[in-house]
Amino acid sequence: MTHSPTPNALNRPVISSDFPDRHIASVLQPFVDSRTMAGAVILVATKDKVLTLETVGYCDLEAHKPMEPDNLFWIASMTKPMTATALMMLVDEGKINIDDPVEKYLPEFKGQMVIAEQDENHLLLRKPQHPILVREILSHTSGLDFTSALETPTLDRLHLRDAVRSYAMTALKFEPGTKYLYSNAGTNTAGRLIETISGTSYEEFMDQRLFKPLGMHDTTFWPSEEQLRRLAKIYRSKEDKTGLEEASISQLSYPLNNPKRKPMPAGGLFSVAGDIVKFCQMILGGGIYEGRRYLSEPAIREMTRRQTGDAIETSYGLGWDTAGGKFGHGGAYKTRMTIDPKLGLITVLLLHHANDWHREDGNTILPVFTAAAEKLVA
Repeated sequence: MTHSPTPNALNRPVISSDFPDRHIASVLQPFVDSRTMAGAVILVATKDKVLTLETVGYCDLEAHKPMEPDNLFWIASMTKPMTATALMMLVDEGKINIDDPVEKYLPEFKGQMVIAEQDENHLLLRKPQHPILVREILSHTSGLDFTSALETPTLDRLHLRDAVRSYAMTALKFEPGTKYLYSNAGTNTAGRLIETISGTSYEEFMDQRLFKPLGMHDTTFWPSEEQLRRLAKIYRSKEDKTGLEEASISQLSYPLNNPKRKPMPAGGLFSVAGDIVKFCQMILGGGIYEGRRYLSEPAIREMTRRQTGDAIETSYGLGWDTAGGKFGHGGAYKTRMTIDPKLGLITVLLLHHANDWHREDGNTILPVFTAAAEKLVA
């Protein structure tokens, strides 16, 4: 089933009247009917206006509760571009250079070693050719592992300073700048740099410099009771491939509103479509949103251009993936934001699916959505 949004609701974007009868959600309805996904929130925008905001399916299958435009989602690694944006604010202010060694600001990284040889019987370390750079922690080319051995059983248990110390104590997987390895540790280190340089906690910096000014009132590391009532339930495919069953966020500890949970720069945020589009409009607008400049155009160009060299297959910028002439980021449970600078188009797709798609058609949800969205500006 497909639902149209309630106009002008609290903290919901104003939708352009130029596209009153466009319903992209209808092309995703077959995925709900086949129980490939439970439901989704769909938003398409330019830098100036929201073209459509729609929902499809359910936020609670068992209760047959329809998905609503302001349903909350764990956006996971979509946090990474937001953290990178915050760090680039400090670059704009001349307080840090992306080609500086991380150890210049975080002395615990001095003397970090790289693995030269390793097998089941021995481990040989040596000094890297150069210490890891700020640019490399943002582009997943630093050699830092995905996480450290201390970040168990969930990723939100350690203070950021302690998590980052554990990364500094761990040998690099490869020579910095030579390979790509997707690394929460790198982005978390960027969050710690924000703290060290600004003298403000990471979460406070994000709130005061990005979320509050942009009006991203539903973007948080700790959902309130009211927000948790809007959290879309999480589902995964059943092992026998007969449908969906309820799941939880295995990477985070519960309850999700527990203030003792630690903020995670690499993937801790919860948000709604109406907030995410404001962030994307600021980026697509060259760093300006509603007349206020947040970031310089050179900083945005640096973030959204390919930073991984020709010898590396993956195309990644500074906190953004940069494949195919577009830039954006996804989250662990299939959320996604994409900016197409050529078309001037922003697409946001929010759903909660906790494992890899069992059905082949699951992998077609994003392309089907994108194709329908692009028709709005064709």
